[in-house]
Amino acid sequence: MTKADIVNEISLKTGIEKAAVLATVESFMDVVKDSLAKQDNVYLRGFGSFIIKKRAQKTARNISKNTTIVIPEHNIPSFKPAKTFMDTVKGE
Repeated sequence: MTKADIVNEISLKTGIEKAAVLATVESFMDVVKDSLAKQDNVYLRGFGSFIIKKRAQKTARNISKNTTIVIPEHNIPSFKPAKTFMDTVKGE
């Protein structure tokens, strides 16, 4: 499902015009990205959490040059679904 599909579904279910729904969805995504960039997790009760995970420094190999490189510690965004979300997906 794409962002356009999500906008269409919400528009059909709520009766709100697509332009307003698109602006709302894009604003939601911007708020989540900005919060994660500031190291603030986003918790949506009954849906899940957008969290920041810290990856430790590690050594890797550049196969084409046959050298070792060090990948520094860095943060990555992650999504952890809520239990009710998981139960719905599992079909329970």
